[in-house]
Amino acid sequence: MVKLSGAKVSPLLVLVLVLTCLVEQGQSHPCGSTFFSALIQLIPCRAAVAPFSPIQPSEACCNAVKALGQPCLCTLVNGPPISGVDRNMALQLPDKCSTNFEPCEIMKK
Repeated sequence: MVKLSGAKVSPLLVLVLVLTCLVEQGQSHPCGSTFFSALIQLIPCRAAVAPFSPIQPSEACCNAVKALGQPCLCTLVNGPPISGVDRNMALQLPDKCSTNFEPCEIMKK
């Protein structure tokens, strides 16, 4: 047991509270503003962003792009290289999916 302000608190209760906070933070930004979570949620777009791909984004891809928004796309564009993904094609997804996102600022590494 952990003692907190004179009361005994179960380690399990502390873990539940921490996880609850993390879930609530994740809900404020659907992609959680992390590279990995953005990558996972935009998997339906993989075929449309492969190098030299003539494939247009699918409806599932466009729905994911619209639902996740510009911050998720920018997180991917500014993250580490992704094998099999052309970043320039990823930057074109908002236009191809008829969204009205602001362009991502590409950070110099």
